[in-house]
Amino acid sequence: MLNIKNLSAGVKEKNILNNVNLKINNGELHVIMGTNGTGKSTLGNILTGKDNYKISKGDIIYKNKSILKMSPEERACLGIFMSFQYPIAIPGVNTMHFIRTAVNSIRKSQNKDEIEPAEFIKMFKKTLDLIGLKEEFTKRNVNEGFSGGEKKRFEIVQMILLNPKLVILDETDSGLDIDALKIVAKGINSFRTKNNSLILITHYHRILKYLNPDYVHVMLNGTIVKSGGESLALELEEKGYDWIK
Repeated sequence: MLNIKNLSAGVKEKNILNNVNLKINNGELHVIMGTNGTGKSTLGNILTGKDNYKISKGDIIYKNKSILKMSPEERACLGIFMSFQYPIAIPGVNTMHFIRTAVNSIRKSQNKDEIEPAEFIKMFKKTLDLIGLKEEFTKRNVNEGFSGGEKKRFEIVQMILLNPKLVILDETDSGLDIDALKIVAKGINSFRTKNNSLILITHYHRILKYLNPDYVHVMLNGTIVKSGGESLALELEEKGYDWIK
């Protein structure tokens, strides 16, 4: 699914990522943990093609093809999705129309017919129910007046309906109470198949006990310095990061 090779990148003259190597196969869930400012979100932004980042070395191979020169729109149409750490509000833009437009844009790029409004309404309401959001969200504007937990759950609604192949979840669990955490984990698990892959950026182990990740990676100073299983996340919570060299 994804092969990051010796990736070094930064902003202007500041280097943030240093020789990052990561290989993700179909169906795998990889977790990236690390201290603040170590490059975790930067990696997600670069994978999705966000502007203003300068790649000085390396390559990003997605489905056996380099995507370095592709725009964010092209990457999205190819199935790359990222949920944001701080989702922004879009006043005046209805939630359901917003996602339906995005879904149909991707379908158009795949030479598929658009989903009719009545069919999409059913899909949207069903997904809202799965994620524990009330039907009134069909009438609300994107993230306008949403609580922090509602914003994070709405990101999962987008993920499910857009049905991407590679998902990057940037601190989706931050700010969630225990009930919302379980609901978000349920949504992620409902989405997981052998044909898609996920990267979860997080500071905490608490969501991992509901997700059963395949790998946990530690990023420090812009590079992945240690990898292991879920037990590594537990060890980090107990010891911090100082013991990792």
